[in-house]
Amino acid sequence: MTNLQQLLAQPDGSLTELLATTAQRQPEHPALILNGQILGYREFDRWVSRVAASLQRDGLQPGDVVAACAGTSFEYVALFFGTLRAGGVITPLPPSASAQNLTGMLLNSGARWLFRDQGVAQAWSLEPFTAAHPASTLKTVWLDQTSGDNAWSHWLSNDLHPTPVAIDPSRPFNLIYSSGTTGVPKGIVQPCSMRWAHTQRAATNGMGAKTVLLVSTPLYSNTTLVPLLPGLALGATVIMMSKFNAHQYLELAAKYRATHTVLVPVQYQRLMDEPDFDSFDLSSLTVKGSTSAPFSAALKAEVLRRWPGELNDVYGMTEGGVRCELKAHLHPDKLHTIGQPSAGHEIRMIDDNGVELERGQTGEIVGHSAVMMKGYHGLPEKTREIEWFDSTGKRFIRTGDIGRFDEDGFVILSDRKKDMVISGGFNIYPSDLEAELEQHPEVAEAAVVGVPSRAWGETPVGYVVLRPNASIHKEALLAWVNARLGKTQRLADLLLIADLPRNEIGKTLKRQLREQYVKEQQSPAV
Repeated sequence: MTNLQQLLAQPDGSLTELLATTAQRQPEHPALILNGQILGYREFDRWVSRVAASLQRDGLQPGDVVAACAGTSFEYVALFFGTLRAGGVITPLPPSASAQNLTGMLLNSGARWLFRDQGVAQAWSLEPFTAAHPASTLKTVWLDQTSGDNAWSHWLSNDLHPTPVAIDPSRPFNLIYSSGTTGVPKGIVQPCSMRWAHTQRAATNGMGAKTVLLVSTPLYSNTTLVPLLPGLALGATVIMMSKFNAHQYLELAAKYRATHTVLVPVQYQRLMDEPDFDSFDLSSLTVKGSTSAPFSAALKAEVLRRWPGELNDVYGMTEGGVRCELKAHLHPDKLHTIGQPSAGHEIRMIDDNGVELERGQTGEIVGHSAVMMKGYHGLPEKTREIEWFDSTGKRFIRTGDIGRFDEDGFVILSDRKKDMVISGGFNIYPSDLEAELEQHPEVAEAAVVGVPSRAWGETPVGYVVLRPNASIHKEALLAWVNARLGKTQRLADLLLIADLPRNEIGKTLKRQLREQYVKEQQSPAV
């Protein structure tokens, strides 16, 4: 048994210890590739140690929080691992968030360090924070500057021997803020044991030195971190993109012979729409994953037809507890589902009163596993809201999603509980209406939201993105879809737009659509 295998066999372990072992085994092997630049494992591991030593020099104690808000870079990834090697807790903040929300996240996190770049600084001033907290000892470092006292190159020590920190599985590993698609972001505290379980799962699934992982989502997203962190600990080569571009993605995949990738559904759609997609040799890229947003059955079918290899659609939450996986290449008759519960994950359905439902009944999805967050940072009441306990006291995480098991044990997802429209006392699931709209040959994408109605309380309104060269008018499309829907499901209005608003990991911002519709209407929909 190799040193790496011995480390992985431990019930609880350290990703940075795995990284150090990997760097000794394959010092010249490419660890990270970005914009044509290559960083080998020996040099990457040295960066990680220098970051750890620099933070400890600055007074970091185990459990202290380090915040980062920046674009994708080698320095950012080294900061992530270096913070962990020093015993700290990294919190990656989304540059796309509003300045107000970013300030709120920084306050909530209690971070003592903030690493950022010039692009973020132009959109987010720290003046409101420093004015409200004049005694703050927050230290700021520029990741993309090479001169000045606060520049990365000046801050980074040459010390390669940080003080070792003992592993505590319950210690926070990172603090990740929710996407904020339904409200103010909340800090999700993920323990070290959670990331270790991710790494063991990745090793079991074959990730290692022969893996070439292509990632194109931002570093603040759990979508990125779930494959990237284990990948680097296990010796994979990770190709990063500063920003997703379908044509560039295809060029990188072909050039570097990528073997693994994780994309969000809208990225698959853009790849399928790329005119020269079929001209690229993607034969090496045989393990494809999708997560973070609903993946339509039609799009899954198109990907399977045009892009051979594994296609794994994963349903889960950054909060953990719940994980289902559909191996679409093995179950082409189940593309309308989100698959079956992953190994070690227990899924149940509950009603509005928290009563567990019998198998096959529709209710809110809750899940339990060894991979669960500790809670929302500084928000105990919000933590309690998302927890459900069964009759034995076992803790489950509530998803806010509605679903049911089919007769074969696959989970059929209905909708977000918060997105469900209650019109005239009837429950309407927007996903059902969206699926019907997307049956029209001239419709590329659809989103349905509930808006206030004097007559019905709420009523559904559709937003549609048409395919290129489509000629149908909104009145004709509205009549077409309403003729196919049940009487209580019919859309009150339909709007044609160029693109659906999304966050950086592809989730449709339905709250934004709802607010936009209400604002633009002179009176509530009827």
